[in-house]
Amino acid sequence: QFTTRVVSCRAAELRPEGGGEPVSGFQVVLEDTILFPEGGGQPDDRGLIGDVPVLRVSRRGPEAVHFVPAALEPGAEVLLSLDWERRFDHMQQHSGQHLISAIAEQMFGFKTTSWELGRQRSVIELDTPLVTAEQIEALEKSVNEKIRDRVPVTVRELAADDPEVETVRSRGLPDDHVGPVRVVDIKGIDSNLCCGTHVSNLSDLQVIKLLGVEKGKKNKTNLIFLAGNRVLKSIEQSHSTEKALTSLLKNGPGEHVEAVRRLQSSVKLLQKNNLNLLRDIAVLIARDFKSKPAPRQLFVLHRKEGDSEFMNIIANEIGTEETLLFLTVGDEKEAGLFLLAGPVEAVENLGPRVAELLGGKGAGKRGRFQGKAAKMSRRGEVQALLQEFISHQNPEA
Repeated sequence: QFTTRVVSCRAAELRPEGGGEPVSGFQVVLEDTILFPEGGGQPDDRGLIGDVPVLRVSRRGPEAVHFVPAALEPGAEVLLSLDWERRFDHMQQHSGQHLISAIAEQMFGFKTTSWELGRQRSVIELDTPLVTAEQIEALEKSVNEKIRDRVPVTVRELAADDPEVETVRSRGLPDDHVGPVRVVDIKGIDSNLCCGTHVSNLSDLQVIKLLGVEKGKKNKTNLIFLAGNRVLKSIEQSHSTEKALTSLLKNGPGEHVEAVRRLQSSVKLLQKNNLNLLRDIAVLIARDFKSKPAPRQLFVLHRKEGDSEFMNIIANEIGTEETLLFLTVGDEKEAGLFLLAGPVEAVENLGPRVAELLGGKGAGKRGRFQGKAAKMSRRGEVQALLQEFISHQNPEA
């Protein structure tokens, strides 16, 4: 907590991080703040000004701008409270990134070109096209040894024109930077220009887990990691998943993978058998229709289970030179698939109208128009449209 004064407060809007409509509120500048504004790859802090929640903290030149939902009186003394759990998490991830980047460069010459502190995991972009599994293992072992060595982490300030600034690892200063520069030192390991928040000793990181790598931008590799409490939360989540799988699969954790492989094989076999049965059913439906003594100009069928192949087999077996077919598959109350097949001119005329009635989209050629339907419950309206069309084409029918 920290006591300070309100310098200014003006109406503003905040666009949510996940998108959506802007939120109305106020931008507040304080005499000083303990809330970190986003920057340097690290997200901003959260907290309270009095009992008013701070929804965002951003940097505007040398000022930290606090976005709040309620107005605050300029000149008023206020108590600022920090969301410590969020802050400490960011400290662990940011100091962890400094340590990993420094050791990766020392051991393998991999330079860090950028990084991102994510909500669940963090990513370091390394200037190399390849990082091997053996290198990841060696790097993880080394950074955790440094944590166990309880290496101090200190912060100092230098004048921007101090020659020592040139010897410190840096990705450059913002264009609008003013005043001294801040250097974060991990004793005997790294010196880095940084505006972010950090632990005071590597032992506060607890542990670092390197989750692996992903292909990054051209000739770069993304290294994914967790630090501190995030490792513990990940283990807790994995253990809960393991317990659930043990209960479902009725075997121990060491047998889970093999059990899932067996289930996948069974599912593939069942799917294959199901497809064969659907094909047989489609042929029988078509033959039953063709066996009727009086030929019909319209054939309508809906089946909950089925796919495009099922509908096309029926159309192939019946033939579409004289008969107009309207086939649908899927749940009556949800989305599904449809096929309109028949004489070319009729299908070209009716296809787009059928798709529109079903709230879907489709395309067609050579007497077939098929696509997805969002409103399967309107099949009756489509049938009425087709019957009306046939009546106009052949009044005697």
